Parts: sequence; C-alpha cells; structure tokens
Amino acid sequence: MDIDTPTWDDLRVLLAVHRHGSFLAAGRVLGASTSTVARRIEALESALGSTLVHRSSAGTSIEPDALKLVALAEELEHGLQAVRRDAGGRDSKLAGTVRLSVGDGFVRAVTQGLVEFRRKHPETCIELMAESRLADLARREADIGLRTTRTESQVLVERRLGALRLGLYASQSYVERRLRGARLRPGDFERHDFVGHSGPAPRQRQTEEWLVARGAKRFPFRSNSMLAIVEATERGQGITMLAEVVGRELDRVVRIEVDDPLPSVDVWLVYHRELRQVPRIRAVVAALEALFHERVGAG
Repeated sequence: MDIDTPTWDDLRVLLAVHRHGSFLAAGRVLGASTSTVARRIEALESALGSTLVHRSSAGTSIEPDALKLVALAEELEHGLQAVRRDAGGRDSKLAGTVRLSVGDGFVRAVTQGLVEFRRKHPETCIELMAESRLADLARREADIGLRTTRTESQVLVERRLGALRLGLYASQSYVERRLRGARLRPGDFERHDFVGHSGPAPRQRQTEEWLVARGAKRFPFRSNSMLAIVEATERGQGITMLAEVVGRELDRVVRIEVDDPLPSVDVWLVYHRELRQVPRIRAVVAALEALFHERVGAG
C-alpha cells in the first residue's frame, strides 16, 4: 500500500494501537484483523521513512517521534466528533448532541438537572463525561465544561457560576467511635483520620492546606475520584471536606462543626467561543446556570 500523505484512516489505526497497546486489541476496536492493522502501520512507517511502533513480546508502544502523529490523530478525532454533534441540529434549533465534561463530584446534581432539561427538550441529546482529567474544550473534546480552575485560552468563554461552600463530613460510625458531639475543636485535628483528595488541582491543594494548617496529619485514604472519597468516608475511613451540595444529599454522613470558617471554591462554566450562538449550547448553558443558582446559590 503506497501512502504519500497520512490520511485519517491511517492515523486512526496508529491512535488505536497507542490507546490499546497491541495490534490485536486495536483490531478489535476498529473491526479489523490483526494482520490488517500491522499492514497499515508498516505502510505508514514506510511512507514516512521512520519507525512509529515498537513491537515486543510484551506488546506494542509508540516511539517518541510518533507522538506528534498521535496528537494529530486525537485532534482530528475530536474535530470529527464535534462536526457530527454540530450536524445533528439541522432539523430543529435544539436538536443535536451536547457533550459536557464535569468532575465526578458534580455528576449527580448535573444529571438530575439535565434529565429535567430533556423532559422539556427531548430533541437534545446529552453526553456527560465524568472525569478527573480536564477535557480540552479548546480542541472540542467537549462542548461545555464545569471547572473549579480558570482557563487561559483565548478561544474559550468563561462564566463564573458562583462559589461552592465546603463542609467537613464523617460517617455516623466514625462520629460515634471517635468524635462525640460531631465537632472538631482547635487541637483535635492531629488525632483524627482524614480522607484526602489526590491530584494537583487548586481545590485539592486548598482543602488539604486548610486541614494541615489546623493540625491534620493522618490521611490514610486518598483518591482523585469523588465517588471513592464519598464511599471511603461513608465507610468510616475518616473525615473529609465536601461541597455542601454533595454532603447534604448523603444519608450516611454527618456534618462536622468547626470553629473556623471553611474555604469555598469558585465554579466556572466554560465553552468554546464558536459555540456562543448555537441554540442547544445556549439552552444547556442556561439550564446549568439555573441549576447552580437553585442548588447552590449565586455565591
């Protein structure tokens, strides 16, 4: 097979090999045989005059020089997905798909709000991605994002929804065993266990710094997943800091009172500047703003 310039078909094979770690797994995802995947990679390597994939008994890996092609493939993939989503809205102003990227701590409230939105606008389809890694909205990996950090991209619109108030929570069993009265006083922090947030995001640093500044030392359980943090807290692993909108909907945790004011976190709604006038995007943005003000308050 002669290839002068890599096409999307060629690049998506390379992308599948990179993501899935073998020709066999890539073929399964693409609906192609292992030999077909191997031939396309070999043809791509021949056309470009360089080795793209390292093969070994442990599987395959992408050579460092090929990562630029992988990035190009991902960019094309996101662009094609965005075109498909945009193309779905030709028959009705609100018809089509809206893809949202949110932290998993927002998932329950956002899902409830969007289900209500779809009752009124069933022609709009929703793709909700819960993720700790922030989707690249500038490259249209998603249409709308809820963020607790600000963006520096000039192609994105950023609207402050308000502030999330935070609270300390522990399971009823932890309170009964370790914290009679459900109150932490100055000097108590160093003898208690805490469920911590892992990851570099400012919110995680802010909450942990607040706890450590008051004497917290023991963090026997950490996670970058809010679902895991909630589960560990409900199962008595320690005290954690949650958004009040999350904590008050949990049946198996108790609010812990403290003397000092707790921090809050700004929440930003972000979307691509090119989507400002797309009716279904505007409608979902308005629904999210209303949801935040209803559940959380403007802040």
